[in-house]
Amino acid sequence: MAELIRDTVAGHLVRLLTRGKYLQYAEENDPSLWKQYLSEEKTMRMARHGHPGQISHEEPSPSSEESSRTRRGSDNQQTNQATGHPIDPEKGRDMNVVDWFDEHDPENPMNWSTAKKVLVTFEICFLTWSVYIGSAIYSAGTETIVKDFGVSQVKATLGLTLFVAGYGVGPMLWAPMSEIPMIGRNPVYIGTLIVFVIFQVPTALATNFAMLLCFRFLTGFIGSPVLAVGGASIGDMFAPNKRAYGIGIWGIAAVCGPVLGPLVGGFAAQAKGWSWTIWELMWLSGFCLVVLIFFLPETSSANILYRRSRRLRKLTGIDNLKSEAEIEGEKMTLKDVALIAIVRPITLNFQEPMVFLLNLYIALIYGLLYIWFESFPIVFTGIYKFNLGEEGLAFVGILVGAVIVIPPFFYYLYRYVEPQFNDRGELKPEIRLQPAFVGGFFIPICLFWFGWSARPSIHWIMPIIGSSYFAIGTFLLFNSVLNYLGDAYPEYAASVLAGNDFMRSSFGAGFPLFATAMYKNLGVGWASSLLGFLAIVFIPIPFVLYRYGEKLRKASKHARKDF
Repeated sequence: MAELIRDTVAGHLVRLLTRGKYLQYAEENDPSLWKQYLSEEKTMRMARHGHPGQISHEEPSPSSEESSRTRRGSDNQQTNQATGHPIDPEKGRDMNVVDWFDEHDPENPMNWSTAKKVLVTFEICFLTWSVYIGSAIYSAGTETIVKDFGVSQVKATLGLTLFVAGYGVGPMLWAPMSEIPMIGRNPVYIGTLIVFVIFQVPTALATNFAMLLCFRFLTGFIGSPVLAVGGASIGDMFAPNKRAYGIGIWGIAAVCGPVLGPLVGGFAAQAKGWSWTIWELMWLSGFCLVVLIFFLPETSSANILYRRSRRLRKLTGIDNLKSEAEIEGEKMTLKDVALIAIVRPITLNFQEPMVFLLNLYIALIYGLLYIWFESFPIVFTGIYKFNLGEEGLAFVGILVGAVIVIPPFFYYLYRYVEPQFNDRGELKPEIRLQPAFVGGFFIPICLFWFGWSARPSIHWIMPIIGSSYFAIGTFLLFNSVLNYLGDAYPEYAASVLAGNDFMRSSFGAGFPLFATAMYKNLGVGWASSLLGFLAIVFIPIPFVLYRYGEKLRKASKHARKDF
């Protein structure tokens, strides 16, 4: 338990207040351990090439006898004091590279116990749900917003769309920030969540409609980090052949947010009005904040090693003890950060055909989800005469579908995908797309079923059963695409996923604005069918990329080409 709390915000605060007396690290108890944390190989590369990374034309490591002679060097040649390696006078740098002491280092998130990984995954899922629910929980109070502020139904919907737009733009800033070794993931999660909780107060107390919309956008923007970085946190802990399991559970949490929002907010809005949906969001996210402060450890390897190197510098007085990520970060300018945060996600999205097509497909599904959600009041309140609270219960069918799909999907991963990983833990990216072959068909099935079963002569359970197919399709598509993009673009994963989040949130923000008019003019059956036909058009995309993806990767400047 002490190891878990030590790397949390509460643990850092305890260490700060006690000046490191409590929750100490191993090297603080025994400073002589510092040499175990040095990577001799990377330190040698720094001495030879001025860079800790592998050099393609690097000379093979010398034999022990040659190494001994080389380390002594000439009388005039400078050597690294810790390892004895001679430093190249032109390219080399005298730097001791801090790393994991071996492949079983317990501070490496990859080596955490299963119980600790499960706990951290649950916390990331809880945070994701606590933020994602903020979009749909608002929709339960739109009727009272129309009455209180005297605005139209479309204008009232802006509170939903601006929140979604905010958490589409936010990751462009927060995702790259979480990759900076000196910052890490926890300060981004906790810092933004504190502001997210505080900003619910002026949102709930908004005295005019403009103030409400302004704070809805700001809360969406500030609460957005986990929507893009959450997958990276899970990737910090799980090897590639196990990562899809964690991403799958995280995906369920993302689905639960919009699905349970109307249920959680429906009865409150019915009894107390729209502001109580915001108070509920504040209580939920506030409780999540308390849990994370005490029990969420840092997962970023770069940040963990940066803090280790900083401790070692303090303990030993040796200033050239630095982690690899810290050394790389020294070269980054403000221009480089802006390039990674803003320019790269956009350029990759439009210059890479695979990224553009998959992002467009996921954006369409996300847009269909939010436009389809707007039909629930028309169907269950207008046709089946549900009250506001009962209408929220109609979304449970989607949650049931999300839960049902997990066991067969995990069996598929274990039985068919894991055996295809090679000895280095690598998998051909196109294999990740196979679940999308099935998932793509569930979206139109759901929309046709829902649209034509929603009528007074058919029991209300039928459209609810049909709605479960959307969760199955969305789950399979999202997991396929997100894992594929991460495997195909490992060096640019953060930028690719930030672009994916921006594009899908743009669709999710815009589509609901014309939902009510479309359903009223076309009717539930034909409006849902129109969305179903649109979903059918995109079904071939995973099949095409599965067939030609390898050729496209090898022709790309950014994608992985080694297999």
